[in-house]
Amino acid sequence: MVSARARAGFTLVEVMLVIAIIGIVSSLGAVMFIQVNRYFILSKAKIALQQEARSVMYVMAKELRQAQSSTIAITQASGQPYYSEITFTEQEGNTVTFLQNGKSLEMINGNDTQVLSNNLFYLAFTFPRSDDMNIVSIAMTLETSIYQGGEKALHMASENVQVMN
Repeated sequence: MVSARARAGFTLVEVMLVIAIIGIVSSLGAVMFIQVNRYFILSKAKIALQQEARSVMYVMAKELRQAQSSTIAITQASGQPYYSEITFTEQEGNTVTFLQNGKSLEMINGNDTQVLSNNLFYLAFTFPRSDDMNIVSIAMTLETSIYQGGEKALHMASENVQVMN
C-alpha cells in the first residue's frame, strides 16, 4: 500500500498540460495587449484631431462672419491645392487671410501671423451657391501620425458659414 505522502506530487503529463495552457494564455494576452494599446492610441489621436478641428473651425467661422461679403476672395495659396486661401476685410477694416502652408493652417490678421494647426492635410473654401456670396463653405482634413508610420485622418466640413455683412 502506498502512503498518502508518496502520492502527493504531479505527474509529468499534468505539468506539461499546465505549461501548455499557460503558454496559450500568455500568447493571447500579448496579442490582446497590443490590440488594446493600438485602440487607445487611435482613440487618443481621433479625440485630439476632433478637438483641434472644432477649435480651428470655430475661429475661421467667427472671423468669416465678420467679413464684408464684397471683399471675399478665394484663391490658391502658392504651391498649395486650389481654393486653399481666403482673404477678406472685416467690418473694422482689418484684412484677414486663412491659408494652407504645407501642413500648417495659418491665419494672417494685418501683420500678425498665427498658426492654427500643424496637422492640416487639405483645406478648401468655396461658395456653395453662385447666386449668394454671403455663404462660404469650408472643407478641412486634419491628419496626424500614429503607430508604425500610420496616419489617422479626420475630415470636417462646414457648409453654412453665413457672412453677416
